[in-house]
Amino acid sequence: MNNTVRVHEIYLSIQGESTLAGLPCIFIRLTGCDLRCSYCDTAYAFKGGRSMERRAVLEEVHAMAAPFAGRSWRGHPLPLVEVTGGEPLLQKGTSPLLEELCEEGYTVLLETSGAHPIQALDPRVRRIMDLKCPSSGESGRMHWENIECLTERDEVKCVIATREDYEWCREQVRRWKLEERCEILISWCAPLTDSQRDSSLKPIPSGHEPITRQTLIERMLADGLPARFQSQLHKIVWPADAVGV
Repeated sequence: MNNTVRVHEIYLSIQGESTLAGLPCIFIRLTGCDLRCSYCDTAYAFKGGRSMERRAVLEEVHAMAAPFAGRSWRGHPLPLVEVTGGEPLLQKGTSPLLEELCEEGYTVLLETSGAHPIQALDPRVRRIMDLKCPSSGESGRMHWENIECLTERDEVKCVIATREDYEWCREQVRRWKLEERCEILISWCAPLTDSQRDSSLKPIPSGHEPITRQTLIERMLADGLPARFQSQLHKIVWPADAVGV
């Protein structure tokens, strides 16, 4: 039902990625995903969780946000609130939850795989949409119509694990002139720990050549790629396989 969502965890941390990286952020991680990307580090959210009424989610968010009452950063009320997964857009209750969070005055972010339409979401939501590179094994699932509705509020993220990923990403940036639409984020793909590697994940296609962070950045500079390299700050501060951070 639309008045409930299945939630895996809600926690206060820092925003580890995006153009708002480093700011305090409440994460609402929803359960379930229909993709099995080779590098997925949140496979624990594929199942489980608890059904919560949206009102209860809002109450939990309010309680976590209380210490920041009246605080903001450059016009963004703190803490930020990000709805992530899993894949949040699989749940019918996600869209109304996002709208309610916006109505409460939060700066609201949505992390989505790009495999589902984003057009109908509240325009106040900052949509952070993946472009699934070839090594993910899920490039064929992209809902390419999403690109046409991206705005300067939104961000596109490419997770790069191989040289082939980078070359594909560079081509998509040029093909769609993404820098004219929104921010472009380039994330180097951190290797999975043993505890993160779920047996259901897709394999990296054969013939792919791994790329290092240094080589990735050097390629971006040499190609004049109009994009922002980003690290996952939460993995620098806490262990790579820590949850709830």
